[in-house]
Amino acid sequence: MNKDFEVLDKVIGRVPDFPKKGVLFYDITGVLRHPEAFRYTIERMVDLYKDKNIDAVAGIESRGFVFAAPFAQAMGIPLVLIRKKGKLPGKTYTCKYELEYGSAEIEVHTADISKGQNILLVDDLIATGGTLKAAVNLIEQGGAKTTDVFGVIGLPFLNYKKKLEGLNVTTLVNYQSE
Repeated sequence: MNKDFEVLDKVIGRVPDFPKKGVLFYDITGVLRHPEAFRYTIERMVDLYKDKNIDAVAGIESRGFVFAAPFAQAMGIPLVLIRKKGKLPGKTYTCKYELEYGSAEIEVHTADISKGQNILLVDDLIATGGTLKAAVNLIEQGGAKTTDVFGVIGLPFLNYKKKLEGLNVTTLVNYQSE
């Protein structure tokens, strides 16, 4: 067992049959309730990315914000918010993507993306990779790029690596099945 798993697995909650019957929901709010686990997570993120050429970090609404914000502050880089459609005022880039039960749209302010930037994408949990792939599209619309994606939890059995092919995907804790 690796140290990331040892520190985080004991505080990550499991909620059966949420949001629908048959789904096991991995809940990161336990990480937030335990300051030592939250601090550990941010410190691990800094260790992982301190020597990479990261110009900004983009957090995916909403739990991605929780991890992206302290990371941005620790690294001294800008924080970019990727939000659900209709939540950002002003000019935005928009991307529509498919979900297992319909479709969704996310947006980012055009002013938050600069041509040539390398932007790290952060979310709490990586499942199918669909939202993150849409976020990569938003970043590319602004002329920036993403080489790395970070999630506290990974569910590799849902095949996210296929959708995020070509990106360096890093997760601290992986669960192999529901």
